[in-house]
Amino acid sequence: MPVRRLMQLIIAALAAALVLSGCSGGSAPSVVVGEAKRGGSVTVAEVNAFSSLNPYSANGNTDINSKIGAITHSGFFYLDDSSRVVRNDKFGRFEKVSDQPLKVKYTVNEGVKWSDGAPIGAADLLLSWAAGSGYFDDIDPAKETGTKYFSVASDTTGLAGTLFPELGSDGRSITIEYAAPYADWEVAFDVGLPAHVVAAKTGLNDEEDLVKLLEDTPRGNADKPAPHPALKKVSDFWNTGFDTKTVPDDPALYLSSGPYIIRDIVPEVSMKLVRNRDYVWGPEPWLDEINVRFTGSVPAAVDALRSGQADIISPQPSAATDNLLTGLSAQGITVERFKQSGYDHLDLSFTGTFADKDVREAFLKTVPRQAIVDAVVGSQATDSKPLDSQVFLPGQPKYDETVKNNGSSDYAKVDIDGAKKLLKNATPSVRILYNRDNPNRAKAFNLIRDSAALAGFRVTDGGQGSADWAAALSRGGYDASLSGWIGTEAGVSRVPQIFRTGAGSNFTGYSNGDADKIMEQLAVTTDLGKQDELLAEIDKHIWEDAYGLPLYQTPGTTAFTSRVAGVKTSPGPLGVWWNVAQWRLS
Repeated sequence: MPVRRLMQLIIAALAAALVLSGCSGGSAPSVVVGEAKRGGSVTVAEVNAFSSLNPYSANGNTDINSKIGAITHSGFFYLDDSSRVVRNDKFGRFEKVSDQPLKVKYTVNEGVKWSDGAPIGAADLLLSWAAGSGYFDDIDPAKETGTKYFSVASDTTGLAGTLFPELGSDGRSITIEYAAPYADWEVAFDVGLPAHVVAAKTGLNDEEDLVKLLEDTPRGNADKPAPHPALKKVSDFWNTGFDTKTVPDDPALYLSSGPYIIRDIVPEVSMKLVRNRDYVWGPEPWLDEINVRFTGSVPAAVDALRSGQADIISPQPSAATDNLLTGLSAQGITVERFKQSGYDHLDLSFTGTFADKDVREAFLKTVPRQAIVDAVVGSQATDSKPLDSQVFLPGQPKYDETVKNNGSSDYAKVDIDGAKKLLKNATPSVRILYNRDNPNRAKAFNLIRDSAALAGFRVTDGGQGSADWAAALSRGGYDASLSGWIGTEAGVSRVPQIFRTGAGSNFTGYSNGDADKIMEQLAVTTDLGKQDELLAEIDKHIWEDAYGLPLYQTPGTTAFTSRVAGVKTSPGPLGVWWNVAQWRLS
């Protein structure tokens, strides 16, 4: 589910067997540079299975897809482990041209290119803007008319209020003009997928044709929707054409603009990436090769680390498996514990069974949140309690005050009798979607199913496998879902990304006009204190509407052997991958 721009909240889970790829990928011999070795390879064990080369789409926006995307793509900036914006001047520059109106110019440096040799330029920037802005959408959800073109995972609030960009005569720049001030302008835009590939795959002659198509297509108008078949073909390919569990036959589909290039994938098992030898527009990586093994099993990940089959692991420990990580330091293994900037949650679909608010409230009253926390988090965190906010995490300045007033106390304890009264002898069926290969989600599902049955709910198992379940979120066919968001603390568009009517990561169909207006105000508010006040108001609306329940802030663990140095964990969606260029052999 569901890394996304800004908070880039990402769906956690997805698991597979821990087996090395049998294919070889050449790597240059290691050479000594100072006291460290230039070259060599490391192996990382990751929880989730890879499923898409487009981590920016609603379908492809999972944590592992975003991690691989981060090291195979480059851009104007990145976020460090403290969610600070670090500009990449070797790639290009972006500058605010004016405040009234807000104009920002983006320019890619000469010589920056895709791994097929094609230069990165204005067409790539324009395609990224088209996908991230929702500019061409003319859909009216209430009337069920019109078309939503690019299914981007991030919030489109800011870029949707921009004019059609001005392309520079140098072929490497565009200028974006906002209709209103935008608080998150600095992290609102970056390069995405190669325009020349999208053009070729959708029947256009070249990227110039794609630019012309975008220039000739008018802004979408929900009051007067009009079909644009050529644009629809482009957006459909952007949405799903890069989804894959294997290395595509056509190398154009997995081009890199970052420090590494995908060499091999064994579906739901492993992945190999090799150094992009042409990459000079960002921090130079030390390693020649990175291998990834997919496993949702904590014991398997720990065994791989101990045996030397993995150098770095980032498992999802539970109360039952946390003891496996103890004692690793005695073997020269570094173990880092932290709280992720994310949380697990239960969301209800606002159609079918849960279209009735009384039924939503009844179901939420049966959810044994403390039992879930005890089973999953246990002693990994002191004072382990359920999370009581949809927009704040414990420790953030506004959390405690917001929790007192947002209505979360109505679901502090399981209330079977209260649920029965709301149901009035009805026995609704509820199908819950979740990643069945994730032990923590499976535990939560079982606890919810058994408790809900006491009130008369008939809960069915809608769990899907590791590499498939995330894409099912946008397809529907379920009544509730168990997932997790992981994000940064940069900006505030993480909230409208999920809760705004029609937003890219709004998989529930949730819609509240008053909350939408507050989110519009949030987008133009730069004062941090005022932002917190608006977020608290939104949180209250979400609880009042019986949207769903946050379960717990996710605990994070990273462990790595003494063989590798330079590893530093971020609590955000990229975890250890945010500074992959600094990884090196000790």
